[in-house]
Amino acid sequence: MVPTPPAMSTLPPVSAIMPVKDDAQALPAAVASLLAQRYDGALELVIGVGPSADDTEAVAAALAGADERVTVVPNRSGGTAAGLNAALAAANGEVIVRIDAHCELPPDYVSTAVATLQRTNAGNVGGIQQAVGITAYQQAVAAAMTSRFGVGDAKFHYGGTEGPVDTVYLGVFRAEALHDVGGFDETLRRNQDYQLNWRLREAGQLVWFDPNLVVRYQPRSTLGGLASQYFQYGQWKQEMLRRHPKSLRARQVVAPLTVIGVTAGLVGVATGRRWMGAAPAVYATAVTVAAAAAGRSMPERLRLLHVFPTMHMSWGLGFLRGAPAQSTEGAPSADAEGPDWRGRD
Repeated sequence: MVPTPPAMSTLPPVSAIMPVKDDAQALPAAVASLLAQRYDGALELVIGVGPSADDTEAVAAALAGADERVTVVPNRSGGTAAGLNAALAAANGEVIVRIDAHCELPPDYVSTAVATLQRTNAGNVGGIQQAVGITAYQQAVAAAMTSRFGVGDAKFHYGGTEGPVDTVYLGVFRAEALHDVGGFDETLRRNQDYQLNWRLREAGQLVWFDPNLVVRYQPRSTLGGLASQYFQYGQWKQEMLRRHPKSLRARQVVAPLTVIGVTAGLVGVATGRRWMGAAPAVYATAVTVAAAAAGRSMPERLRLLHVFPTMHMSWGLGFLRGAPAQSTEGAPSADAEGPDWRGRD
């Protein structure tokens, strides 16, 4: 039984940690949103910068030079978890705020999160990933990401009542709790956040959802980028389950089973067994109904007709494929357990 941690002193020092790589364009806005926080306690930002093909390193250095609250540390591997751990090692705060370069925090995010930590004695608190699209395609993806058909019933996608959950988006941690479980797992390319929250809960820490914590997030802007993202989500969810089989939820197998059912049905129809077309027909009908419900205009509904299958099938195929045996951790990650068109944890 892990003892309940003592309540933090009023306005504890806060350190935000941010992994970046090839993020020169997005970085200034994300940093500005952190530095503009309405928080009267000490606040710093530590950026773990990976080797980049653009001017990310120069942009990060300029931001650090312009504000003494910003520190830059190297992340030689370029991996998300490695960048987070490098930043964590240099952080001084009692509270750790995990932030990404493609996210923007509202002005009261830190103060609200600290108050929630103090009120609940949780090890980690987090809120809603508010998907906001700029282009028409991003707007369709954002609509899919806030649809239960698209990503299931995880509260961090659409909100809900506050309380204990399996995982939250990004997260604001008690530094002691985060250090006690060893930080982020650098062997995972995706699903690091979910796996970290699993370890926190296994250690007796509370993971708490607060709908008042809202972070703006820009989804992928191309079909190929979306497919690659969700394929990796599926791959690394399978790896997560291989390492932590007790974390399995029945709904997590719906996407791979859908891939199998639809594929088998199409093959059956092609070989003369028309009755096997039932599974593809049911799924196509579900996609059509969900697109009609989630889309705000006819063009957006038409885009959702391929956005939904791209998310579901890519995740399911990735899950069936599994993580590469000799993979090295490297790509940026948003915590995603994976799509499940009947619901997900």
